[in-house]
Amino acid sequence: MRLGERKKRIGLGLSILAVIAMVVGYSIFRRVRPSAIRLQRLRQFWMDPDDHTEWMIYAGERCGDAPFIMPTDGLIGFFWGDSFKPGHTHQGIDIFGPSGPDGLGQTPVVAAYNGYLTRLPDWRSSVIIRIPSDPLRPERQIWMYYTHLADAEGRSFIVDDFPQGTTDVFVKAGTLLGYQGNYSADPNNPTGMHLHFSIVKDDGHGQYLNELEIRNTLDPSPYLGIEVNVSRAGDRPAVCIQ
Repeated sequence: MRLGERKKRIGLGLSILAVIAMVVGYSIFRRVRPSAIRLQRLRQFWMDPDDHTEWMIYAGERCGDAPFIMPTDGLIGFFWGDSFKPGHTHQGIDIFGPSGPDGLGQTPVVAAYNGYLTRLPDWRSSVIIRIPSDPLRPERQIWMYYTHLADAEGRSFIVDDFPQGTTDVFVKAGTLLGYQGNYSADPNNPTGMHLHFSIVKDDGHGQYLNELEIRNTLDPSPYLGIEVNVSRAGDRPAVCIQ
């Protein structure tokens, strides 16, 4: 092969690599940018919640004809599908209350739909609610998972009606479950005060799948009537638009 032809091929290869790098970089930018904007919005919200009420959802409110009511007050800071670190995809939504990062145990959390509540014996900050008939697909069972309802040391903010070991107790939509907290199981690394809410698939045998994997969860958007799917939402606030 002549030297000139070899240089042309090398140049073409480098050009192709440059284009690939640009495409990959743009894809990463598009994915990360909305998360960065949401983080900045959260900072602004916590500095002055009263000045940003247009970003809030409210416990017990229903958006249009959506089957679920809102599970708590606050700003939906992170969406279903957000990525905080390589290899991790957020499997629910994080709702940050208006009382700010230090307002532990102040922002109420309610059942978003009728169902049967379970709290395992070792659950300090979590409950899960079984919905025997999915309102969007009645032939299947689904579960609503709530967590971070305790302080950094594990002092629970779940109401006394649902002690550890509670199994399959019926609750109506709007029932008070507890209050937002910041429990992470590591007192030195609290999560920041919020509610993590997700909709978990059933395993087909009457039990819930592992909520830590996004493939085992459902997009909450059609259940709440607001867009919280990161692939569609862009950088807009997640609020009800009637």
